[in-house]
Amino acid sequence: MTSFIRAATPSAATAIVRLAAVLAFAASTLLAPQPARAGRHGNDVIALFPKEVGEFAYADLKKARTMKWFPQLQEQMLPDRFRQFEKFLASAGVDPNTQVEELAWGLVAENVTSKGEGAGSSAIPTGEQIVGIALGSYNPDSTEAYFKRQKLPTFKARNYTLYAFGTGAGPSDLFFLFIDSSTAAFGHRSVLEKMVEVRFGAEEGLLRNDQFFPLINEANGNGIVWAVLNPAYTRLAMQQLAPEVEQFPDAAKLVSHMQNMLINVNASSGIDGKFQAICGSTEDANTMAQLLQAGLLYKRYQAGKDNPDLADMLDKARVVPSGDRVIINLALTDDQMASLIKHNTFALKM
Repeated sequence: MTSFIRAATPSAATAIVRLAAVLAFAASTLLAPQPARAGRHGNDVIALFPKEVGEFAYADLKKARTMKWFPQLQEQMLPDRFRQFEKFLASAGVDPNTQVEELAWGLVAENVTSKGEGAGSSAIPTGEQIVGIALGSYNPDSTEAYFKRQKLPTFKARNYTLYAFGTGAGPSDLFFLFIDSSTAAFGHRSVLEKMVEVRFGAEEGLLRNDQFFPLINEANGNGIVWAVLNPAYTRLAMQQLAPEVEQFPDAAKLVSHMQNMLINVNASSGIDGKFQAICGSTEDANTMAQLLQAGLLYKRYQAGKDNPDLADMLDKARVVPSGDRVIINLALTDDQMASLIKHNTFALKM
């Protein structure tokens, strides 16, 4: 989202990936640095995220800031938790708008069992924890000295110091730490501490997730924003992206059998978004493609008068089944993007 992102509520936290479902957008290595092309994370960075992450997303902020519509878009789409992280850094003299260049984050669902997360279930996340890595240029010594002067709550995780944004005792409090001068990590305490344990080899990382990591590897490097969702987050995304589909008979069963969703967003002179919904079977994909086409037609009709640019985008959207996948391609000009932002099209928050 994207996909940056995300909040304590599922829709705020997934606004980017969900409408990086119409676009745009929600790290430096912690081990040894290695060359990486724009929009691509090294596996050593991805490996630091806990194995149970259910949504993983990346945003190239440096590239995104070259887009004239980006300042307005980020107001609608940045995850609330990252906003807190920005304020946290800004209070210590760090300018997130210039010093944070890349962002990766993962969401760990709460109130969804591992059984409920899988395909064939109707369960969706009703809460979540976030953990992220921000690549940029920092001065950890001066920043940490500032936080100490302010007597902010701190906690130890191995040899790292976790700084609390808040009392440090609230369930929604955010924490952050510096890995080095180019890498900061942030998130809820329990999942951030788990990231530290992954770093030290005491917990399994995301590379050990045999179903999820290959899809991350497929999406990685394709776009200024890309994201991968597990079955539970895919169901949640479908509720937000295509609520009209649920009005059709048997749609709920098709959605419950969906495996994953991949989102890739590219931007140059305009925006190109590609969404791949992985269904339970080829037959499911063919049926879902028909339902999505009908849903887009209905949404286009609704948007015709009040949001003509959205209607035009939906009219040009292409929905194509391909094996067990449904592929949706969307394209926008910069002017259309500016108009959609003006209409708060991307403000998907409960």
